[in-house]
Amino acid sequence: MSGIALRNVIKRYGKGKQELQVIHGVNAEIGHGEFVVIVGPSGCGKSTLLRMVAGLEEISGGEIAIGDRVVNDLEPAERDIAMVFQNYALYPHMSVYDNMAYGLKIRKMPVDEIRMRVDKAAKILELGHLLERKPRQLSGGQRQRVAMGRAIVRQPKVFLFDEPLSNLDAKLRAQTRLEIQKLHRELGITSLFVTHDQVEAMTLAQRMLVMNAGNMEQFGTPEEVYHRPASTFVASFIGSPPMNLLKNAPGGRANAITGIRPEHLDVVADGGWPVKVETVELLGAERLVYGRLGDEQLIVRIEEGQPSPNPEQVIQVRPREDRLHWFDLQSGKRL
Repeated sequence: MSGIALRNVIKRYGKGKQELQVIHGVNAEIGHGEFVVIVGPSGCGKSTLLRMVAGLEEISGGEIAIGDRVVNDLEPAERDIAMVFQNYALYPHMSVYDNMAYGLKIRKMPVDEIRMRVDKAAKILELGHLLERKPRQLSGGQRQRVAMGRAIVRQPKVFLFDEPLSNLDAKLRAQTRLEIQKLHRELGITSLFVTHDQVEAMTLAQRMLVMNAGNMEQFGTPEEVYHRPASTFVASFIGSPPMNLLKNAPGGRANAITGIRPEHLDVVADGGWPVKVETVELLGAERLVYGRLGDEQLIVRIEEGQPSPNPEQVIQVRPREDRLHWFDLQSGKRL
């Protein structure tokens, strides 16, 4: 079994008065064959956590296990992992075939075995017609597929992806996400994928590990994280647009923040919350209404076919009672 266990993992830089702790005791059990996405804003520690799993960063405290082996003191080459980076890291003077085969040649693997592995990976990634080309002759999406192919031929226990889609345009990102999903279904290799893009996380993850300032805020399926966020940070980070978080919601609980997703607010004729419309954003089949409820901003999602309000108009909106969330005013944690 080749799952990953993170047990109270800590990372510090410096010593004494200069010491800075950047990862604060992360605990997570990732099952064999599971695809887990580590998501969070820039500087939250997600890449540092991934690099500790890879062995590229030393662990300051706690324990990391891959399968049944604790790997804290093992070199990257001994951990049986393969990593896909943001910048592809291809050798420009080598062909696609040689880039994919290079690591196997270094290990002195038989030529026939190398050819078989490269051909299999090329077929999975639809790179067979590009094997003789150099990286400069490829698009960004094709280069990223070559980088993934180089990882596949290793047949590792674990795949580690460090923001591999960041350099692609929006259309290629969506296409490559589908390819990664297909790849995981075919190979079933335990995978950790780092991204700052919450849409990417929601579409790829079987489970998500949400990071904030070096802390693990929540670890769960995309549905759990979206529908039952563990904190105001998760509620505001996951979802586009984010959850409305109101300190003074009509009928709200004392000392609590009321949360409601924009799609769970219904425009009604009367008897709702009075919202003064500021602007309306058209998004094809739906519109986002930005307004003010008292002195707080509120976003309402309106489906196609419903009348669109005008700026300065006051509309009535009613929250769906079974979709309300409450968070502690001081800690931000879910109540």
